[in-house]
Amino acid sequence: MANKQVWTATGRRKRSSAQVRLTSGSGKITINGVDVNDYMPYATLVMDLKQPLVATNNESNFDIDVTVKGGGFSGQTGAIRLGITRALLLFDADADQGREDAYRKVLKTAGFVTRDPRVKERKKPGLRKARRAPQFSKR
Repeated sequence: MANKQVWTATGRRKRSSAQVRLTSGSGKITINGVDVNDYMPYATLVMDLKQPLVATNNESNFDIDVTVKGGGFSGQTGAIRLGITRALLLFDADADQGREDAYRKVLKTAGFVTRDPRVKERKKPGLRKARRAPQFSKR
């Protein structure tokens, strides 16, 4: 039996962190041991995390195994998408980066390479939330 090559990467978004393992295969995606369509509640989230694969024409070339923790479904989707992007960049690292269809060029143009830095702001003392002050009463 030949040893399959595995590309691993980490993606983060909001409070979520995803470990992505990319292996050559038929396009099967599992998240925490469950099929992606059973794990994610909305088809738009599944479509969102598959975007890097669609952009590089690899929907049915890789099997993806994901371990994701923290956050909600939207944050987890963003973390998985960044992890898939980084794993694809590792896969294509040996290829000539000057060509037009280089994965880095395609994924960077689509905006998948950059981590989204937005996280929830911490609560401040004397306020109800991060910036929401208590209601003011004149009398």
